Amino acid sequence: MYLAMNRFTVRAENAQAFEDLWLNRDSHLKEMEGFVAFHMLKGPEAEGKILYASHTVWASEEAFRNWTRSDAFRAAHRGAGETSKLHEGAPTFEGFTAIQEIS
Repeated sequence: MYLAMNRFTVRAENAQAFEDLWLNRDSHLKEMEGFVAFHMLKGPEAEGKILYASHTVWASEEAFRNWTRSDAFRAAHRGAGETSKLHEGAPTFEGFTAIQEIS
C-alpha cells in the first residue's frame, strides 16, 4: 500500500472557496488501476490559517506513479495554477509506503 499526501496552508477567508473547489472537481481517480481511496482532510486552524491534506491510498507506489503520468492526472489538474491563490505557496508532497497494516 502507498499513501500520497499533499498538504496545503489556506487562509481562513479562502477556506470555503478551497473546499468548494475540491468538493466539486472531477478527480478521475476511480478510473485508475490501483486506486483504493481518497480523502480531503481539514486540520487545525492557527493564526488565521487552516491546514488541509489530500490523502490518496494506492495499491502500490507504481500505481501512484502511473497516475501521475496519465491523461486522467492531467485532466484532474488542469487549471491548478489558477487556483494556487487559494493556498499559500506550493502544496507539500509526502509519499509513504506501508510497512504494517492492521484492519
